[in-house]
Amino acid sequence: MAATGQHYESKVIAQLFGVSVRRIQQLTQEGIIETTQVPGEGRRYELVPTIQAYTKYLADKAYGREQSDREAELKEQKMKADIALKESQGELHRLKTDIAAGKYIAVEEVRMDYERFFVTFKNFAMSLPTRLVDEISSYVEPLEARRIEKELHQRVRNLLVAFVVAGVTDDGKK
Repeated sequence: MAATGQHYESKVIAQLFGVSVRRIQQLTQEGIIETTQVPGEGRRYELVPTIQAYTKYLADKAYGREQSDREAELKEQKMKADIALKESQGELHRLKTDIAAGKYIAVEEVRMDYERFFVTFKNFAMSLPTRLVDEISSYVEPLEARRIEKELHQRVRNLLVAFVVAGVTDDGKK
């Protein structure tokens, strides 16, 4: 752009272009036209470069080449959102396929399996004292065997209670 030394206020440029002063300010903010600092006068528009820049802007706009930074940013955001959507749809499809193939099971089914397992485990643990006393009954008196069995039952019960308390989560579920 050639410097001519002719500098004008925004209201003169607005009259020249047939737009409002506010529109000139917007064009400046968008970087379409530029101001220069003139000593003692403030910011002014240099006539020839301003006309050239505005003419180029109008021509680009007329031929569809004009695209504001905001539009470009919005298109990029839309493209990223589309990509994220497609990826999440792909992930959802993969999960549905895996569920249909039996790779995943319902939480309720897992909960029921655990409950059955722990009931079976408790029954097994509670039967240990009786089995142990059966093994040692020929070596001790019947009264002593009964006392040992009761003590072992109590210890197993205490261990199971401690086990259940340790298995409780923060939300109160086992």
